[in-house]
Amino acid sequence: MTKGTTSFGKKHCKSHTTCRRCSKVSFHLQKKQCSSCGYPAKKMRNYNWSQKAKGRRTVGTGRMQYMKTMTRRFKNGFKEGTQAKKQSA
Repeated sequence: MTKGTTSFGKKHCKSHTTCRRCSKVSFHLQKKQCSSCGYPAKKMRNYNWSQKAKGRRTVGTGRMQYMKTMTRRFKNGFKEGTQAKKQSA
């Protein structure tokens, strides 16, 4: 029996399925653990030896609903409920 093309035709059982947390096809069905994010562990799986993988899911890769207004609010000292001063021409 050969090791190449003919052997690959026999692979029809799934070892991984979609993960609930990261939506990658990395959830191992027998281990019940995601190889990408580490689900169901509470902490996200990440390692320093893979800087690229860390960058793919760090702050700034999503919508940043809260964080995108932070620089402007910080610049103004986090003021809330104030009225803008009228500009004198």
